[in-house]
Amino acid sequence: MSYLRFDKTLLTNLEESLPREILRTNRSGAYHSSTIVDCNTRKYHGLLVIPIPELDDENHVLLSSLDETVIQHGAEFNLGLHKYHGDNYSPRGHKYIREFECEKLPTTLYRVGGVILKKEKLFAHHENRILIRYTLVDAHSDTILRLRPYLAFRSVRQYTHENSQASRRYDVVENGIKTCMYPGYPELYMQLSKENEFNFCPDWYRGIEYPKEQERGYDFNEDLYVPGYFEVHIQKGESVIFSGGVSSIDCGTLNELFDNEASRRIPRDNFKHCLINSAHQFLNKQGDDLYVLAGYPWFKCRARDMFISLPGLTLSIGEVDKFKQFMQTAVKAINAFINDEPCDLKIYEMEHPDVLLWAIWTIQQYAKMVSRENAKHEYGQLLYDILCYLTTNKHPNLEVHGNGLIYTNGREKAVTWMNSTVNGRPVIPRTGYIVEFNALWYNDLKFVGDLLSEDGSNDWTDKIQALAEKAGKAFVDTFLNEYGYLLDYVDGDMMDWSVRPNMIFTAAFDYSPLDAKQKKGIVDIVTRELLTPKGLRSLSPKSGGYNPNYVGPQIQRDYAYHQGTAWPWLEGFYLEAYLRLYKRSAISFVECQLINYEDEMSSHCISSIPELFDGNPPFKGRGAIAFAMNVAEILRTLNLLEKYDNQ
Repeated sequence: MSYLRFDKTLLTNLEESLPREILRTNRSGAYHSSTIVDCNTRKYHGLLVIPIPELDDENHVLLSSLDETVIQHGAEFNLGLHKYHGDNYSPRGHKYIREFECEKLPTTLYRVGGVILKKEKLFAHHENRILIRYTLVDAHSDTILRLRPYLAFRSVRQYTHENSQASRRYDVVENGIKTCMYPGYPELYMQLSKENEFNFCPDWYRGIEYPKEQERGYDFNEDLYVPGYFEVHIQKGESVIFSGGVSSIDCGTLNELFDNEASRRIPRDNFKHCLINSAHQFLNKQGDDLYVLAGYPWFKCRARDMFISLPGLTLSIGEVDKFKQFMQTAVKAINAFINDEPCDLKIYEMEHPDVLLWAIWTIQQYAKMVSRENAKHEYGQLLYDILCYLTTNKHPNLEVHGNGLIYTNGREKAVTWMNSTVNGRPVIPRTGYIVEFNALWYNDLKFVGDLLSEDGSNDWTDKIQALAEKAGKAFVDTFLNEYGYLLDYVDGDMMDWSVRPNMIFTAAFDYSPLDAKQKKGIVDIVTRELLTPKGLRSLSPKSGGYNPNYVGPQIQRDYAYHQGTAWPWLEGFYLEAYLRLYKRSAISFVECQLINYEDEMSSHCISSIPELFDGNPPFKGRGAIAFAMNVAEILRTLNLLEKYDNQ
């Protein structure tokens, strides 16, 4: 039986099937995403969603969906599904679905009377093209397949509505047509592998609704343009391939192209393979530069997310060369930042004060998982440059104080990963001495000092080691309170006593200013108050302001974003700390925790991990459907677990 298979009972129950989404990408920024019953529930959903740099920095939905109709003896059976006003779903094609599985390709099996039709979807690698193969598995008489495309031609941030500016013009191409609704957009080529008839009957389908947007408090309806439909005769055992792309294709090559692309796919036949597939989806190549997208469907490449994610997405699955390729782009961005030079790289938020600290941590993982010698040879100069930049207080919002700790102003602008804002002000104004910043700082100083002094110390490495010792002592004096856990941030007389997960990094990093007993105290309180089956809560239920449910309109979600919601990527560091403390005796506990994420492979976004979860039962997945840091840290934890298991 397939690892990811869903039967008729679940598929025909829209309460169960609509929350389950699929995502396929081409590693160049374009993607296909929908639900497992092919009913779009988000404005971000679509069969062909692509970046158009000539227009803006957003993705754009060209081909929203494609309705299939099976015709036998003049009787029409429409397999499509759209939501309209109220609770009206039409044409309710999901009732014909018998099974859906996506171990290798998203595959839907329909049964209409004596007709059994198989649909397989595939997004081409490094090309803006969606391929759909229809196979008539069984039929007792002549069968016609009608395909009706729904076009949007709009940004994922917007909606389209019926208007007179939309062009109805189309041109005939080999086995299909090409059309473009608005100036500035590329032409959309819709072609089939077999000769067919295109019937031009333009119309707008009005009032299509997206319930996920409605849940989030946004506008949620639009009109989609249908230029007409394709009709093709299909015989029992025959396959017909539909191609939607921004360039023409030789239709005689479609069958070969589909088979070749399908053969390159890694089966999603177990937990780890699902995560590896998901890891690959965050990788984004633009020209010679490689980026890590923070998540789908709305995130771009954010510097902090990139550095936290990179070891898990590459090194943990043995893709060392890919790590180096990403670092080539990252090094250019770092050098441009510390030298105050213009940079056209699409890495955002480089100015955030902990980004360079996480960059050092990333190189530290390379040193651990590949080679310290290689790390020193390839990135030693970069590590030296970063610490020189930071220790001379050149960063606009990171200052080394006399006690060795680093100070950040976060009162007016959110500067940490807890970055939600309302009316331009941070919901959680973490400022001053921030606990994870200083845990990173101590770890980084020790790592770089040790690495660069392996061939003999010098005045500079001695200075770095001395600064680390000073920072370590000040860290304990500043953050460790009488209850055995760490303050979240300290700014003069202001101390945040909230129990938050940011203290866990101090117990997880290779270098920590805490002793074993102090680390155990941290792990114990995190276990008692923050650990859930889906990650660490961002705030303890015992702390004021606990708000665990990420629901409602934008402002309501912003207030809840880091006030009790659970984040899987944090649990990666928690489990690392747990393994450090308890060694092999922790293996069964860690395995049990990871099983909770295996459950996610068949819910929310199939074979990936969503952005966050509610902090209270039933711990429902929320936010972006796939989040890079979550996938990366679970993969890194699996890698750590294997090492402890082999000891």
